[in-house]
Formats: sequence, structure tokens, C-alpha cells
Amino acid sequence: MRTSQPTTFSTSFVIKRRPLVVIIVLLFMGSCFLPATTPHNNNGALGTLSFDGHILYAPMWTTTTYLIDSTGVVNHTWPSSYLPGVAVWYLGDGTILRTIRVGGGGGSGGAGGGVQKIESDGTVVWDFRYNSNGKLSHHDVKTLPNGDVLLIAWESKTRAEAIAAGRNPSHVTTQGLWPDHVIEVKPTGPTSGDIVWEWHTWDHLIQDYDSSKANYGVVGDHPELVDINYVTSSNVDLMHTNSVDYNEQFDQILISVHNYNEVWVIDHSTTTEEAASHSGGNSGKGGDLLYRWGNPQTYDAGTSGDEKLFSQHDASWIKPGFPGAGDILIFNNGANRPVSHYSTVDEIVTPVDENGEYYLEPGSAYGPAVQTWMYIANPPTSFYASFISGAQRLPDGDTLICNGATGKMFEVTPEGSTVWQYDSGGQVFKTEYIPPESPAPPGNTTIPDLECTGSLSWSNIKPGATVHGSFQVQNVGDAGSLLNWTVNNTLTWGTWTFTPSSGEDLTPEQGPVTVDVYLVAPKEKNAQFEGFLQIQNKNNASDVDTIPVSLKTAASVFLSTANPFITMVLHWLSTLAGYSGRMNMFCALSLGLMQQVFHNPG
Repeated sequence: MRTSQPTTFSTSFVIKRRPLVVIIVLLFMGSCFLPATTPHNNNGALGTLSFDGHILYAPMWTTTTYLIDSTGVVNHTWPSSYLPGVAVWYLGDGTILRTIRVGGGGGSGGAGGGVQKIESDGTVVWDFRYNSNGKLSHHDVKTLPNGDVLLIAWESKTRAEAIAAGRNPSHVTTQGLWPDHVIEVKPTGPTSGDIVWEWHTWDHLIQDYDSSKANYGVVGDHPELVDINYVTSSNVDLMHTNSVDYNEQFDQILISVHNYNEVWVIDHSTTTEEAASHSGGNSGKGGDLLYRWGNPQTYDAGTSGDEKLFSQHDASWIKPGFPGAGDILIFNNGANRPVSHYSTVDEIVTPVDENGEYYLEPGSAYGPAVQTWMYIANPPTSFYASFISGAQRLPDGDTLICNGATGKMFEVTPEGSTVWQYDSGGQVFKTEYIPPESPAPPGNTTIPDLECTGSLSWSNIKPGATVHGSFQVQNVGDAGSLLNWTVNNTLTWGTWTFTPSSGEDLTPEQGPVTVDVYLVAPKEKNAQFEGFLQIQNKNNASDVDTIPVSLKTAASVFLSTANPFITMVLHWLSTLAGYSGRMNMFCALSLGLMQQVFHNPG
């Protein structure tokens, strides 16, 4: 992992040391993006967090992400060129996963369009966009245990497509609809990723409006399907899904569906083909809903008096080892709540068994009938956030709550007493509590730590030619520790050779080892290839580092720097360009033109 030469802040997490020039540039960039008013520590922090740790948040209208301690002191910041779009998550080792707002048309509030992985010094090591071809990511993301990333996204449907799916024509405009889908992206390069799994609401619709359509049926008989006509407004944003979470035990996904006032659970163990159907996966139900809660009116199993959620946000499973583990925690905004508007935080125990199957009594609504715990302010109307916001269970059973509309964060006990609060001074989508890093196991003081430096980039390469590059592997762990490492190459393009391809018993005292890389370029002309080489600690599967790789082949074998004649001409022009007079101007222009052709063939 990249924790070389650590500089330990009071946060307990490690920030990597980079060359001074990079730090100076990043400091300058950060100052350029500071807002006119400081979006943190306006009123300071009152009280003390019940557990050591820190809080991560990204103000919605600034480009900087902040990490604060319990006193409100800003411990670290990550600059960006983009506003958040809108969630941010901590990945460990000073690295964050941050959604970005790049636009792309369509959608509504919470629009993003991309996600970036940003290291502690501001280096963007992954920049993935999902904002074209009628699709736009929004609101939230979630990293899976295998490193893949879940994204929520809209997809455009024309008015004709909506009507063909049974939508009441009076509830759809010429702009059509933007229903939601979920994708899983496997990063494959600095700006690329493969969509390895996807789920679309559009594949699981039912309606009782138009009997001529294939999905016509009795809504109440199919709680596993989504009534396309439940939302009767003409808003293009049919669902407005605003959060996504993952349950590793059951391989299931939880989403918060704002416009349906529900949370839904779907099966992630399916293939993409099964996710588009009604069978397959661990559940045997394909991509149909496994569980839904908050508003049984959506599947004709209740009345307005049975509704529990009102424009909710931030639904998540409570983490293993925390009080209430496995329960679902929801920020219940309370917009359009009967009688009066006020917000609560709701915890529910789902009717799920050890196999991840949810019980539903025939003809009834999914349980529970009541929440197992709620935070309600006194008086209730003294706490109201009509939009955004979130909540997270802490290790001791307290709950961290974010009033996103005002930017106020506070911790409450199970009894509802406020023991800590902080005013960030601006709107915040939601916050994340970051616990201190775990100490080393007792008695083990010689732990190796893998770090790799360098990158591989080649351009205008003759198809089939052999290129050379290198990177370095180093043990930055405890003195005297022994690192056993290996190159784990999963790239399928080109033919690769590494010298050495692995190493044994590398100590910190030995310094970095240079790995020479030889690559036979693919035979495709004028093609761009990207990816990551993975280097792994053989004795610790979680200790992994990556080297970014990119290669661009030439459009023509002749117009390639691998051609000796072209190389000779470039050298000759470079030499003549150093002389004075008209020959200087001619040669300089010729050299520039030829280099432009070589670096931008075709």
C-alpha cells in the first residue's frame, strides 16, 4: 500500500509524502477553489464524540472535501475541480471516492456524471464518467469488497417508450421519463472501467392502466414489481433514487427510492441477464424486488395511514459489530408527513432469515409494522430537513446525524440526548464517520508494507513493436520486515515480460527494486489501450498497489517513431532547428508539424 514515509496527522490516518513541488502546486490549486465564505467551523464543535475518529464531508457548493476531528478542526482537505455529485466516501490510506458534477443532460437534483478516486495529496488515480448516451450517474456510489464500484444512474426513455411500458399518457411529457438503474464498474485504467453487472427498474415494471400492454396485471398481486403509474406527476425523474448500500453477507443491494417513499432490496448475486429477468441468483427471483418497506400503497397493500417514509434519504445496513448490526437505518426527511413536517431517523429490523430471504405474509405488507428505534427531536418540529441529509450508527450505539439542509452534524444517544454537534456552515449531502486505524497486532513489530511508484505510458508506437519501461517496488513497512511480492498482470492486450516478476524477503533497508517491463504492442493501428498492473504482497492479499498503464499505437507504420528513417529525420530537424536564420524557422516549423502528426496520427 502507498504509505511510504508517512506523515501522521492527529487524525490517526496516514497521508503520503510527495515531492515538494507537487505539494506547492496542490496548495495553490486548493486556494483557487476556496469559496468566498469558509464552509466549516462556523460555530465550532460542542461536546465530544463518543468514540475517537473523524468525520468526512463534501459541502455541496464548494469543490473541497474536508476531514475534521471532534473539535471541529480541519485535519485534511482534498481539492477538486468539480462540485460533488454528491456523495463522498473514505477508502482508507488517505484516499477518497468522490462523485463529481460534470453534467450531461437529463435528470434532476443530485446529478453527477462521474466519480473520482483521489489520493491524499490530491492525485486523481481514477476518473470515470457515466454521462453519455442518455445515461447519467447521480447521488451516491458504493465500493464493493472486490474494488468494483456501484453507481446509481438515470437512463432516458422517450414518451413513446414510456407509453409502450404502460405509463398513463397524461403523466408523461414530451421529455419522456428518466427511470433509475444500478451498474457495477470494474476500474480498468486511469479513466476507464468495464460495466460488469447492471440492474434496470425498467425490466421489472407492472401496471393496471393499459390492458393491451405485456406488463398489465394486478399490482397488488406482484409486490416484487414496480408500478410505473404510482407516481402521478409528470416529472421526468420517476424514482429519484438517492442512496445505495451493499450487504456482503447476502450479496444484496439496498437503495432508497425517494419518489416512492420506500427502500428496496435487490439480488446482486445474479448475472446481468438474470437481473433483467424474474429468475436466477441466490434468491431465485432474478432482478425482482426481494424486499420493500416504507409505503405499502405502492403495491396496493395499505393506505396513507400505513406509510412510514416521507422523501427519505441515506438508507444503509448497520455495519457488523455495531449495535443493531444488520438492521436498516434511514434518514426520514418527513416532507409531506401528515399533520406536520419534521424529520426522524428510523431503524428497522427486517423480516429476513439466515439465507437472506424476506418473509411476506400473503395479502399483507412487508414488515416491520413499527420501527425498532427512532430519533425524534423535542419538540418534533424543531428538527426538519426537507431534502438530502443522512445518519450513521457509531460503534457504541450512538448515532451520527447530518441535517444536510443546514450543514449541522450532531451525535445522539439511544435515548435521544445530543452529546456532540458541529455546524459546517453549508449544505452537506451526508457525512461519514471515520474510525481510527487499527493498531498493529500485539507482539508483531515487523510488518512489511508494499509500495510501488512509477507509471507506464507509450504513444505513437508501431503495432507489434516492443517497448520498454520500468517501475519500482519497495517495502516501506517496519524495519527488518520481509516482503514477498509478485506482479499480478490481468491485462489482456499485448504480450508482457517483467524482470523480475516477483521477489522474496525484500527489506526496507534494501530500498526500491526496479522492475523492467517489456511489452509487445497489440497489432491494431491507431488504438488506445489503458489499464492497471497489480502488484501484490504474497502474504497479505489486502496489501496491493497498482501501476497505471497506457499505450497508443500509430495510425501508420511509416509515421511511427519505430521507423528508423523517421527517427533520423526528427534528429536531423532537431539539430538544424538549433541554428539561426531562416533555416531555423523552417526546421522548427517542420519539426513541430512532424511531431504533431506522430503524436496525433489520423
